[in-house]
Amino acid sequence: MANTKSAKKATRKIARRTAVNKSRRSQTRSAVRNVESAVATGNKQAALDALKAAEPQLMRAARKGVVHKKTASRKVSRLTRQIAKLS
Repeated sequence: MANTKSAKKATRKIARRTAVNKSRRSQTRSAVRNVESAVATGNKQAALDALKAAEPQLMRAARKGVVHKKTASRKVSRLTRQIAKLS
């Protein structure tokens, strides 16, 4: 348990940041899941639209430190490749 005033404040900050990051991670995963489900149905236009929404979400998560920059880039690349295979 935190003893000093600064340690108690740090604990509060960590709790707030954890909540924000959890929300961002959840939104990012949902966006990626939308793309993957569109690819699974074989609907290329829906997959492209979903990717157009998911890419900024992934890059924002990377910029905020929720996921690593290269992880986000790799996910976008793989999703793009899956959509390209649909044609």
